[in-house]
Amino acid sequence: MTTHTLPLRTTRKRALALSAAALAAALTLSACGGARTAEGTAGTASASGGASCVDTSGDSIKIGFLNSLSGTMAISEQTVRDSLDLAAEEINAAGGVLGKQLQIVAEDGASEPTVFAEKAEKLISSDCVAAVFGGWTSSSRKAMLPVFESKNSLLFYPVQYEGLEASPNIFYTGATTNQQIIPGMDYLAEQGKKKVFLVGSDYVFPRTANKIINAYAEANDIEIVGEEYAPLGHTDFATIVNKLKSSGADAVFNTLNGDSNVAFFKEYKNVGMTADTVPVVSVSIAEEEVGGIGVDNVVGQLTAWNYYQTVESPENETFVAAFKEKYGENRPTSDPMEAAYTSLYLWKGMVEKAGSFDVAAIQEAADGVSFDAPEGTVTVNGDNHHIAKTAYIGEIGPDGLIYSIWESDGPIEPDPFLEGYDWAEGLS
Repeated sequence: MTTHTLPLRTTRKRALALSAAALAAALTLSACGGARTAEGTAGTASASGGASCVDTSGDSIKIGFLNSLSGTMAISEQTVRDSLDLAAEEINAAGGVLGKQLQIVAEDGASEPTVFAEKAEKLISSDCVAAVFGGWTSSSRKAMLPVFESKNSLLFYPVQYEGLEASPNIFYTGATTNQQIIPGMDYLAEQGKKKVFLVGSDYVFPRTANKIINAYAEANDIEIVGEEYAPLGHTDFATIVNKLKSSGADAVFNTLNGDSNVAFFKEYKNVGMTADTVPVVSVSIAEEEVGGIGVDNVVGQLTAWNYYQTVESPENETFVAAFKEKYGENRPTSDPMEAAYTSLYLWKGMVEKAGSFDVAAIQEAADGVSFDAPEGTVTVNGDNHHIAKTAYIGEIGPDGLIYSIWESDGPIEPDPFLEGYDWAEGLS
């Protein structure tokens, strides 16, 4: 099966048709004997030709949680695991999915893309899970993508990313580029910022995001005065911050991930820069990271997300109360964990609409499935497996929470290949 990665504009409908055709052929070839499957009957085969081992013959169904609980990304991913656990508990308490209780098989991705791929293979082939929820960095997602496509299984990926991708085997419940990166740049443009410095971790998401930002800047009379990268986990930012200070930048767009943000903002503060003089817009710092970085180091700085703990809605009030009751009043909620929480409910909705745990049936049923999420009502786009999301620019307050100071005019439809932007032509 073709891997739908960065260079391809193959539509999700075409990819889904190919996936469904391959699965149907495999079903025909394997009609006799085999493992218990997503229907609890024998013989469903994966796209790789092996029989699926998902078993629905009992009163439970296995699903996999795959998050970094160690390594540089643990500062961000632990909270995602916590929100997935909360959603699973709620769903089980309400009767499960198609009357079956969720049985969780949890694995640590250890902040290493190769480990994510290995653990994904284990969850699908050995643990026989019906779907996997997790991943954070784009490197981890891209490492897992061929595993899910070759095994014809489903990954629900909860984090904002660089776009330019659509796979029939991945549902993207975080923001794509036109729902986060572009709104962040729109805000800086509206504020009259004309010289922007780019700093990011050295892997797929920041480099692709900055490629898009450079194209945006050229089309909107903004000068990119510097572009610097650091390895994940890097902690010495003296050189990069000195380049930033001398660049003449009037704003920074930050795509650093994990605990590198701690070192960056401490050095930024040490050289005398502030949110008033050279504001930083970050796209990977949520409420959970603020505490790890230190509120004093980031107060007044900006973030671009699609959810904050401070969103006012009955659904969010219930969500925040439930999370704090389970994990403690000092634990904030944040965008990636809300997107992960939402992803489990969206999968539940797809399964129930399909009346089946079968991958092809879920893919066919996905379009239009909605959930009244803490961020607002979200609906799955069946063409590209993304969801519509409202964009918020937030400001970090002295209490460590993030407060919206700008928002889009309603939910933004997902456009992962930026087909609606003339200046983005050729990027994918």
